Amino acid sequence: MTFNELLQKASEIKGSATDHRYKLAVLGNFATQFLVKALEASGLINGIELSVYEAGYDQIENEIINPASEIYTFSPDSILVCYSSRKLRSKFYELGEDQKSNFAGEFLNKVEELTEIIGSRLSSKILFCNIEELNDNVFGNFSSSTRLSFLNQARRLNVGLMDLAERKANLFIVDVQDLLVQQGQAAAWSPSLYINADLVYSLDFTVVIVNQVVKIIQTLLGKFKKCLILDLDNTLWGGIIGDDGMEGIEIGSLGIGKAFTDFQKWVKALMRRGIILAVCSKNEEVTAKDAFRKHPEMVLRLDDFAVFIANWNNKADNIREIKEILNIGFDSMVFIDDNPVEREIVSTTIPEIMVPDLPDDPAEYLQFLISLNMFETVSYSGNDAARTKQYQEESKRRMFSNQFTDVTAFLDKLEMKSLVRKFTPFDVQRVSQLSQRSNQFNLRTVRYTASDIERIMNSSEHLHLVAYLEDSFGDYGLISFVILEKQGADSLFIDSWVMSCRVANRGLEKFLLNQIVAEAKKMDCRQLIGEYIPSKKNMPVVDHYKKMGFMEENGKWLLELDDFVPLETSIKAKEESLRE
Repeated sequence: MTFNELLQKASEIKGSATDHRYKLAVLGNFATQFLVKALEASGLINGIELSVYEAGYDQIENEIINPASEIYTFSPDSILVCYSSRKLRSKFYELGEDQKSNFAGEFLNKVEELTEIIGSRLSSKILFCNIEELNDNVFGNFSSSTRLSFLNQARRLNVGLMDLAERKANLFIVDVQDLLVQQGQAAAWSPSLYINADLVYSLDFTVVIVNQVVKIIQTLLGKFKKCLILDLDNTLWGGIIGDDGMEGIEIGSLGIGKAFTDFQKWVKALMRRGIILAVCSKNEEVTAKDAFRKHPEMVLRLDDFAVFIANWNNKADNIREIKEILNIGFDSMVFIDDNPVEREIVSTTIPEIMVPDLPDDPAEYLQFLISLNMFETVSYSGNDAARTKQYQEESKRRMFSNQFTDVTAFLDKLEMKSLVRKFTPFDVQRVSQLSQRSNQFNLRTVRYTASDIERIMNSSEHLHLVAYLEDSFGDYGLISFVILEKQGADSLFIDSWVMSCRVANRGLEKFLLNQIVAEAKKMDCRQLIGEYIPSKKNMPVVDHYKKMGFMEENGKWLLELDDFVPLETSIKAKEESLRE
């Protein structure tokens, strides 16, 4: 999409309702006015009303260091920081050899200092653009071998930024260098615009950058893709297995089969990262499954899929069934199918789902899908890798539940056990993820980064608890958390109460409230204060506090602890419950 097309599309929907409002500060060492226009337009197109504070020209350090600067009055949700590689190179030329050889190190020290200053004054996330790895050919190909070349220092700088982002939970990298590799230098830079208007990127490449920034913001807001639904014939392998037989499908290391093998390897990497895989194919189930069981060159195997549906029904109906099994939203799904007719039926019938228009040539599938960056994330934990197994276990639970007409009898048969305890460092990433991913059982829809959780964990003004759950089918892992903040002498305000929808209707919320009350009483608290802030997706918990015995008063929900009677559940406490 060109810059003008972006603005035109945004103007057509201006005034429409948006899903979110978000405050963004933009700091750059170059002219950023067109960057800001593109950000506002891209945000609007993606359902986000961006309120943007644009700092003065080349005022990055001054804005951050000065405690009286407007950025602190504005108090943004995120701060976008952009340094022009060409501007840095100009300064690099002015240095002596000793300074040049340590240019990247000094710059990274400054960036770390700036992030620490922001972290001490704001809870804002920092979106930091890495820099173009420009080769001025002063040293030619020897540039990679000497610290005195700008290319050498630029590459060290970008690697250092990656290391810094690993250590700083509030720092996220916008990978401008990768976008440059994809788009090409000629498309990304206009010499005349740089000389005459101090614009370091072409207007159309500016659109490419801001679209990635908005994807990160969407993820921070809890909007991201978590499930990949795949067709089989001519999508995961070449040919039609029902006609060609298992021996006749194309996969492996020869010819076009290599394209399908590479594609499957990428899909498997997504699964290992935590993306849920499902099959939706018009095929005989036994024939389709046999390919994954028996074909010697198949990369994906049956146990890589959380749901496998192969029949002759309408694919849109099958996808609805997948949604019910996984209990996630259509807007969390991506559907990949080589057949344009099937794609059209699904995208028309279920407009919320993302349906990429694959190229006609399977050799181009992988690079095309990679370029879409469909699975943006702002965190990763070891629990992600176990997600497929957890959803497979949930599918078995659903089938098991069909044997019962009495819900209580079903819950008792699950033999559920829960461990509830205060946060530990091992919980930080998962709690952060749960706050970002959970939309339905999220009473106030507050999103936390890992750095936010660390701050809360070390605060004497907060009570914080996590809940783990397991049953006879498997281990859910860390499935819920609650954060309470002291208010007055004897009250606790429930800042966040979040639970994965995978354990809805299991009674965990009752079990957890019993534990919350027990801990609150240890702190000599006599009252809990809850609040429900409605969102587009948390209507399932609109009556949560009422069902838990809270009384409504002036828009808040109050629970008097002296009158509280523990709630009955089918969940048993594990022995370690509530250990420090």
